[in-house]
Amino acid sequence: MKRQFQAASLASCLALGLSATAQAQDTTLDVVTDPSFVPFEMMDQDSGEMVGFDMDIIAEVAERAGFDYNLRTMDFNGIIPAIQTGNVDIAIAGVTITDERAEIVDFSDPYYDSGLRLLVNANDDSIQSVEDLEGKKVGTKIGSTSYDFLQESLGDSADITPYPGSSDMYMALLGGSVDAVFYDAPNVGYFSQTQGEGRTKVVGPLYEGQQYGIVLVKGSDWVEPVNEALSTMKEDGTYDEIHSKWFGSPSGE
Repeated sequence: MKRQFQAASLASCLALGLSATAQAQDTTLDVVTDPSFVPFEMMDQDSGEMVGFDMDIIAEVAERAGFDYNLRTMDFNGIIPAIQTGNVDIAIAGVTITDERAEIVDFSDPYYDSGLRLLVNANDDSIQSVEDLEGKKVGTKIGSTSYDFLQESLGDSADITPYPGSSDMYMALLGGSVDAVFYDAPNVGYFSQTQGEGRTKVVGPLYEGQQYGIVLVKGSDWVEPVNEALSTMKEDGTYDEIHSKWFGSPSGE
């Protein structure tokens, strides 16, 4: 998928000629996302294109910041290394802003407030909190802050299995391979209300209030334009429209 760069005006493009073409090519960035973090990014089976909250956000940001982009997908655990090494320019994949990550990549201003939640089978009343996972099998996602949280909170007292994709850990729960899933709240909630409806339930409190940011190469010149785009989207109501499309009205607004 490739968003088309919108030139300032037809007249200016004609005046610049070939140099304008070269400049437009210079503003084509490589953007990467995780193909399985619904409803932020997921493959539309009918069109064969990536859709979701993040996909609408990056499309609008690109238009306002003035860059075209090529979209690629990869497993979540490869995203930060890909940005760090400069193999891609930008990532948007529900990436939590952390101090550790901010040492090796740049983040935009936060664009989504999140946290971590527990998902269990609908008939399981034995698990109500992370503490109840001791001696249990719990699934999460490789490279995620939820995996880090479980390791710090439980260590060897629980059987923690990191899966490459979110669908893998949910299928493990439904199939009985794990007793619970611990992962980002919006993704957990979305699964519980869709494929997991009637078979799973969300339990316990919201752990670790988190914020998602767009990820850029350290020192990228695009941080300021991306932040300006996000700011104007919130000011003119475009962000609220996108949020309502996927989640309903933004809470607290």
